[in-house]
Amino acid sequence: MLLAFLQSLRPRQWTKNAFVFAALVFDRQLTHPHAVVRATAGALLFCFLSGVVYLINDIADRQADREHPRKRHRPIASGRLTVRVAAVGAAALFVLTMAAAWWLSVGFAAVALTYFLINLLYSFFFKHVPIIDVLFIAAGFVLRVQAGVVLVHVERFSPWLYVVTTLLALFIGFGKRRAELSLLAQGAGQHRRVLDGYTLPFLDQLITITSTATIMAYSLYTFSAPKLPSNHVMMLTVPFVVYGIFRYLYLVQVENLGGAPEEALLTDRPLQASLVLWGASVLLIFYLF
Repeated sequence: MLLAFLQSLRPRQWTKNAFVFAALVFDRQLTHPHAVVRATAGALLFCFLSGVVYLINDIADRQADREHPRKRHRPIASGRLTVRVAAVGAAALFVLTMAAAWWLSVGFAAVALTYFLINLLYSFFFKHVPIIDVLFIAAGFVLRVQAGVVLVHVERFSPWLYVVTTLLALFIGFGKRRAELSLLAQGAGQHRRVLDGYTLPFLDQLITITSTATIMAYSLYTFSAPKLPSNHVMMLTVPFVVYGIFRYLYLVQVENLGGAPEEALLTDRPLQASLVLWGASVLLIFYLF
């Protein structure tokens, strides 16, 4: 039962909470131990809070999940974790997480509570509304970034990064919808009602728009954001971003792996390589130039 509860927290998806560290990295505070500790604590609390959201979502969707070829193996849908245990565990974890968030920072607690509330709205209302559903997902990523900004008290964090985060999240979200629609084919709407509002050509157009906009926004950040190196060396990181987006497009449209972005990130070596090279180049530029 304990193992099933931990699995329901979906630790493989906790990689999304790395966005909490965006402010720490891009504000060049990696050499500040106090800021590192606060950002790490914030990311950990977001892991627990997102786990609570997953538990609530799995309780609400347990009947539909039992008809899904993959989701039927989830602990609650499969019966390995009872609804009562999941509900009590989610409530206890939420109280403990919010108490720790309040102790860490009142502002951070406000952002965390906002994240939790918009996820409740998504789970019970807006997950069935085309386009709005993905906008809510993107809002969750932006709030993760905002949580990091609150925790480390930034001085050089550019608003362009909020734009990049929003567009990147939309790109990944529409890619996820495309992979689900392709996997479930004609019965897609029975498993996820919102898929009745999408078609593959429509999603391909949205993916094209958001991927292009993401590359453009990041490129504009590298040479127009204030307090970057004056020689525009930050533009050297653009090719890694371009390749990473193209590689993810390949995984979505050729390999049909976009339905689980965290699995693509954890298993695809070329995507991992582009991410590592991008991260290394950013750190070198920020701390050597």
